Amino acid sequence: MRHKTLLAQGGTVHYWVGGKENADDCIVFTHGVTADHTMFEKQVDCFSANYTIILWDVPMHGLSRPYQRFSYRDTAEILHGILQSEGIERAFFVGMSMGGYPSQHFARMYPNSVKGFVALDTTPLGPGYYSKADLWWLKLAAPMARCLPAAVLRRSMARSVAMSKYAYEKMAAMLKPLSKAEIIGQMRVAYEGFARENKDVAFSFPVLILVGEKDSTGKVRAYCREWAKQTGYPLRFIKRAKHFANGDNPEQVNQEIETFITETVRREKKHDAAL
Repeated sequence: MRHKTLLAQGGTVHYWVGGKENADDCIVFTHGVTADHTMFEKQVDCFSANYTIILWDVPMHGLSRPYQRFSYRDTAEILHGILQSEGIERAFFVGMSMGGYPSQHFARMYPNSVKGFVALDTTPLGPGYYSKADLWWLKLAAPMARCLPAAVLRRSMARSVAMSKYAYEKMAAMLKPLSKAEIIGQMRVAYEGFARENKDVAFSFPVLILVGEKDSTGKVRAYCREWAKQTGYPLRFIKRAKHFANGDNPEQVNQEIETFITETVRREKKHDAAL
């Protein structure tokens, strides 16, 4: 993977480009809160032979820190800048947990640049999905984390999202370089920003919802069921997986993504041929 940077309003954003050069399709992976781009290493191994791959460290995460004035609108504009820098007009987007929000904001702002979206253990944009109580509890996540010692906080976070040894160790490794203040800061901007910038969206491109069958993070599974019910988007449960489903069961996640992309491309080609 080639390591590159993009200068944004709040700081320097780091991203990586690799996989097949001049591939027909590109996949952009966006990680979750307190994580970084390395959480997709099992997906890079799988898709690099046939696709262009873009990974990035979301502002305030990984190497993209420090960063000032975080917002999801900003992350969408950064994604647009990365695609422009790489000469990519359209791509598939995979957003894991918090990573689903930059992806959805990007899709709202630049719908013609999206071929399809895979919502991986994330939740939908749209105020109608969330009660006032839901948003109140969301804002309490960061303050509650302050009550735990740093080492206990890291362990509890890794255990809560991972079922497999690999996923636990990967999450623990991503958390290790972060101070307790940084972890809390990332949680705060992610959750408060979500509530503040949550908007209704309507997507014309294909969407696939994936969620770990044992995902116990908040009400993610319930939100995903309602999301699928209201939109008709297909919902697939990942077996033997918690919130970090692409680490717990990368084989099923990768197969679901591959099938989704293949079917989307086939339908698009069929549609173009009929015109």
